[in-house]
Amino acid sequence: MAEIRDLAELRRAMAENAEQPEGPARNARAEHLLTAAEGLDVPLAVIEALGHQLNVYNYSSEKDKMFVPFARLLRMWDERPEDFDAYETHSLHWFFKWMSAGMLDQPHVPLASIEKWLGEMEHRYRLAGHSERAVRGAEFSVAAHIGDLARAERAYAAWLAADRDEMADCHACELLGQGLWQVETGRDAEALQLWRPVLEGEFTCAHEPHAVLAASLAPLLRLGRTEEARAHHLRGLRLVRPMESMRGAYAEHVEFCALTGNEARGLELLAERPAYFTDTGHPRSRLDFLAVVTLLTERLTELGLGHERVPGPAGRAWTARDLAAHARTEALALAERFDARNGTSYVGDRARARMAGRPLMERLSLGVRTPRPVPPPAPPAPATAAAPDLPALLAEARRLADSLRPDALEAWAAVARAAGDTELAPRDRAELADHEAMARGPEGAELFERAAELYAAAGDPGEALAARARGAYFRALRGEADAALTAVTGLYDEVRAMHAAEATGVRQTAAVLMSRARILMHRARAGGSPEDAGAAVREVLALVEGHGTRDVRLAARAGESWGMLAELAGTAGDGARATELLRRAAEEYVRAELPWCAVEYEVRLAALAEEAGDRDGAEQALRAALEHGGPYVEPAGRAQLHLRIAESAAARDDVAEAGAHALEATHWADEAGESGTLGAWARQQLGGHLLRQGRCAEAAEVLESALADLRAETHGEEAVVQARWWLGDCLEELGEHRAAAEQRLLAADIARHWSDQRDHATLAHLAADALGNAGLVTEADQAYARAGELWRSLGRPHLLVRSLRARAWLALSEDATAAAGLMTEAVDACERAREAAADPATRNGLTAELAHTHRQFGDLLAQGENPGDAPAHLERAVALFGSLGADGLHDRTGAELTAGRLAAELGRPEEAAARARAVLAAYADTGDDDETVRARRAEATRLLATEE
Repeated sequence: MAEIRDLAELRRAMAENAEQPEGPARNARAEHLLTAAEGLDVPLAVIEALGHQLNVYNYSSEKDKMFVPFARLLRMWDERPEDFDAYETHSLHWFFKWMSAGMLDQPHVPLASIEKWLGEMEHRYRLAGHSERAVRGAEFSVAAHIGDLARAERAYAAWLAADRDEMADCHACELLGQGLWQVETGRDAEALQLWRPVLEGEFTCAHEPHAVLAASLAPLLRLGRTEEARAHHLRGLRLVRPMESMRGAYAEHVEFCALTGNEARGLELLAERPAYFTDTGHPRSRLDFLAVVTLLTERLTELGLGHERVPGPAGRAWTARDLAAHARTEALALAERFDARNGTSYVGDRARARMAGRPLMERLSLGVRTPRPVPPPAPPAPATAAAPDLPALLAEARRLADSLRPDALEAWAAVARAAGDTELAPRDRAELADHEAMARGPEGAELFERAAELYAAAGDPGEALAARARGAYFRALRGEADAALTAVTGLYDEVRAMHAAEATGVRQTAAVLMSRARILMHRARAGGSPEDAGAAVREVLALVEGHGTRDVRLAARAGESWGMLAELAGTAGDGARATELLRRAAEEYVRAELPWCAVEYEVRLAALAEEAGDRDGAEQALRAALEHGGPYVEPAGRAQLHLRIAESAAARDDVAEAGAHALEATHWADEAGESGTLGAWARQQLGGHLLRQGRCAEAAEVLESALADLRAETHGEEAVVQARWWLGDCLEELGEHRAAAEQRLLAADIARHWSDQRDHATLAHLAADALGNAGLVTEADQAYARAGELWRSLGRPHLLVRSLRARAWLALSEDATAAAGLMTEAVDACERAREAAADPATRNGLTAELAHTHRQFGDLLAQGENPGDAPAHLERAVALFGSLGADGLHDRTGAELTAGRLAAELGRPEEAAARARAVLAAYADTGDDDETVRARRAEATRLLATEE
């Protein structure tokens, strides 16, 4: 540590230390600074160093260290109050509140001592002339903590009734405490209403809205406001992550995960903060944390995952079951210490209730990648268990098959498992073999022959022909198209003859005809005759039409036939006809109460609509597919549908709905086991939609999660670049400038290989902006120079000029001559481009850019050693803006006023007044509705007043 030689150096060192991350390192530095202050022999230096030490202890995990420096400060005040300046006097009284809360959080401090301290605080506040508000707030905290609800209500009312003064907590912190009391007394909605100004950014402080966002999670879940809860979790977690002192708020985020089926994410949060298990400086937040750890790990054990490894205190490996037992024991021991001190069971009762919490929903999708814990497979049923009811299973399988339910094949598989070696009737065995063959796909073609034999043995020759026809189609699917067509042609002739003789029904005949049509369609796709296929399809329709929906199998044949004809129309290039036929196919299935069968055709309808540029029609078809598919669409398919609807919604600027569908897509991609592929793409899209809504903290969390999986070789370089670009925008908005620059530079490094260099240039320029905002002047200058060369090569002079201006401002603090040189280069580049511009629009744009450059040149010179050179550039800016007419009016008057202010500073009152009159004249015929006009007139009037 550099030697501290005077109070000014001490203050600089303390200010630098205050900017460091919370934690033991910052605390240790504060202790060294106190030692240095003691060596200065300046009482105020020691007072300020003690105050700094108190601040860093309070915002850390070592809150228990606050009492010693405060006791010393109080002794110094009592002995020599004249050593304290106004600020330190205020701070000393402010620290009283920290002491009362700090004592309450330490179970070894007797309750009598805390009550005595409240009296001392009240006495000293009265002597200092402060309101009772802070005192009554502290009394309320004590009463609420020990469970003296009647006293708490009285103190709460007195707290709110007392006048706010300089000792009152900030509005944000007061609202936090008031809302927590509403939650404690069962008034969740009232709490959220109280917290609204904090959540909306009207009131903020060092720990807000961090704590309010965390506290709002459980109330929002209980009220069913899950979208807000999700948003508060993503936004709030980002705020509390870097703050060591916010263990209690962090615990509420872990609790949220346990209550919403996001146990795996809860474990990730535990892994991020191993010290939270063992830091003992703030026992009350440690109790909160351990109670939540218990809730989470007992939930995992309940799910059958007690044997799984989980993060826990350092020094040993933990399973969920072991950590649950450890955390419960530690939490209850801490609660017992508080209750013993308080003389009530209130703290322990609340801890036990928290540990016994139950999930408030099965799973809330968060948009970030969090794999769901998978319980181990259930053990096999004991041998003594009752055998399944085979007749009931048969009846259910037949019901599902007759109604074409998607889960019919699984029902028949259950029959097969239950039947074992049981001898079944031929018809039962025939249907069993038939469905087993269907389940096997092309590899089950031969099994259809066994089914046919059994159908024949059961006295149903028509169904036997249908089974053989299905077998022929499956052979076509595995590459035996010619043999399949030969086989089905014979079956077709046979079934036609049987149907004419009324020896079989329409259903069986339609099955054979449909298999023949499918085979011919298969051949047509491989270059066969579309005419033959179309004729076969129309023959199916001719057979089944007229039967309506009385037989769902026949209705399904009709729907499939219309779909085949649509495919043939599309192949022939008749998109309009294909659309009409696909719509009819879907309607046929829906009318037959088989909506899940319509999904395939609605998805194809959407594709045709997109090709035709009909976004509304495409979105309508996709929504119908999502609705009709219901639970029968595979998770990956649902994710795709949601993503396509999200894309459509975004195209019509409904980013809220686009975000909602992208969020659903992330959920279903995770459910499909495609978190790293389809899920990463969905998260990338979700992050973009959240950014467009201005929800930057949420977007950043989601985009960081997406980037963990996005790969150029899988998702494309463009997707990776866009995700980093969006993340950089989010981080810049959140004030994380260095991190924003890093993301933009990473994206630029990918884009520099692209043939089109516009993205590379834009990202380099944005990275420079972020580096400049982060105070990294040299790096920012390099990035602007890189961007400028790219803009020059791309023929974008106005952007080249902006990069030069930015470099000039960066250089000003170190080298005013270099700064002026860069600004001169910007003027020259803009002049050359303006002279070379052919069309009026481009020339006007460059005229405006040149005017802005001269104005900034004037501003830059005015801040340097030769402000007398500035007016010429400001005058040039006024003239250039004036040449643009109405389009340049506000910019011209702004430049006039800047020139006027400078003239006044240089002792030229007449020139300043002339500038002011020029502004007033420019707006002589303008109303007062425009805010800019009002502001310009007001400033011009003030400038005129200085002349007088």
